[in-house]
Amino acid sequence: MNTKRAMGWVAFLGVAAALTWLPEYFKQANDSDPAVATVATTGKSKSAGALAATQASGTPVAIKDLSPAGDLFAARSWKVAPALASVNEQPVNVTPVVQIPTAPPMPFQFIGRLDDRTDLQVFLQSGEKIYVVRKGDVIDKTWKIERISDMELSLVYLPLHLSQTLSVGSAQ
Repeated sequence: MNTKRAMGWVAFLGVAAALTWLPEYFKQANDSDPAVATVATTGKSKSAGALAATQASGTPVAIKDLSPAGDLFAARSWKVAPALASVNEQPVNVTPVVQIPTAPPMPFQFIGRLDDRTDLQVFLQSGEKIYVVRKGDVIDKTWKIERISDMELSLVYLPLHLSQTLSVGSAQ
């Protein structure tokens, strides 16, 4: 078993040595190519560790910069960048318009009236509700009966203190 292992190591090291020396054998045949530069250390250099690029003939040759140009991780896209619109208009300073508060539309319809010698009553309808009102009554804490005449009924919308009138018949 040890001989098999020893033979395996000898074979591995032999192949590794062959791969190391094989490029040197082919390199000697291509020494006439001027585009390939060799880097050699000079023992008599003024600065320690300085390297010089020389050809086989001994003349210095510039080393090609193989670093990539530009940003390697820049965002790239096939889509055309959209053109941004420009706004040339000047902003207009609009002062807010103050709206005068108004009362809502009258929710009542005149149904009829009852006039006896002492009191005048008017019958009003709002949706399903029927109200019997006299002068000075307040309906739903919102409308107050201000006056009742033969032709019209005057109501005041209490939240805004605005008055409205409702026709209640003719003078006949």
